Amino acid sequence: MIGYAICGSFCTHAKALGTMRRLASDGYDILPIVSETVFSTDTRFGKADDLLWEIKDICKKDIIHTVKDAEPLGPSIDLDALLIAPCTGNTLAKMARGITDGAVTMAAKAHLRCDRPMLIALASNDAMSANLASIAAMLQRKNVYFVPMKQDDPAKKPHSLIADFEKIPEAMEAMKMGKQMRPLFL
Repeated sequence: MIGYAICGSFCTHAKALGTMRRLASDGYDILPIVSETVFSTDTRFGKADDLLWEIKDICKKDIIHTVKDAEPLGPSIDLDALLIAPCTGNTLAKMARGITDGAVTMAAKAHLRCDRPMLIALASNDAMSANLASIAAMLQRKNVYFVPMKQDDPAKKPHSLIADFEKIPEAMEAMKMGKQMRPLFL
């Protein structure tokens, strides 16, 4: 079973759900995890309840959305891997600094403390500025891998990077072999 965590990069949620559907159809047993913001926030990209219904429909499991419910991931609930897609710059920065204040950061901490692999699909408007140090810090961590990423709009968002969601299945296969998929930056 893999954990699939979704953070608040709301403009990428449609891609995240497409990936989740693809992984489920490929036979992955998926445990869904969402940040508290995703769990409770309606945006111009959709209503939280609609998103949660769709996630439950794909995964056929209750959604983990609190620190309390995420804490057993690792010691009590064994996941083969944890995928965070999308992972916001805020979540990445917290993980890089060991901050555990939400369901996704708790899931990551609990999972990594058991030396299991984690794959990050970053979606951040400040990845090549304020969050560049966080990317570097996480690349140095054992069992942490990234989905290859690229600038999504170099002219209007010059510091932004977004994972290529289409490459998640391939990046997961590389992760299973203990390898970082290359090139990292497309």
